[in-house]
Amino acid sequence: MGPIARIITIVAGLAGGTVFSQAPEFAQQYRQRIGGAIDELRVIVEDFNRQATEHHLDRQQALNTYAQSSDDFLRDRGVSMQSTITRYETLLSQQLHLGTAAPVAKPFVLLRNADDVVFANTWRDFVPGVPVSFAGLVWGAIGFVSSSVVAALLGLCARRASRRRRGVRQAS
Repeated sequence: MGPIARIITIVAGLAGGTVFSQAPEFAQQYRQRIGGAIDELRVIVEDFNRQATEHHLDRQQALNTYAQSSDDFLRDRGVSMQSTITRYETLLSQQLHLGTAAPVAKPFVLLRNADDVVFANTWRDFVPGVPVSFAGLVWGAIGFVSSSVVAALLGLCARRASRRRRGVRQAS
């Protein structure tokens, strides 16, 4: 590998390491946003449960009452409430999984079942962090190695293609 190829490989590795090292920080910021979303959804779900109880219904009976209504608005409101409850429970589950995962694994947990709204808002407001944690260093190393390998392979393919072109020109 020539000196220019080495420099390109190192630069690609550093760039990849820098980008990948942010994965744990992004997971942390995502987890914080989930907490805020859960807090807000909890107010709505608990209020719904309380109102159902006041009318001697459990949650499912209250949702069924909405679903059986002859009024389109009430049926739609029941569907909306069921969607809110499902999202709340999904976020609670994801928060639990993020909380119990090893720091290095948190980005994988996040990607497995990310909430679209929370993910988009986290991405929009993401502030990179300095990867001084063990997880940040591991992800930085993964990014460095994988980016270096990709750059080296691309360089190798480019050199081979260049040699083939030169060989074809010389044969003509």
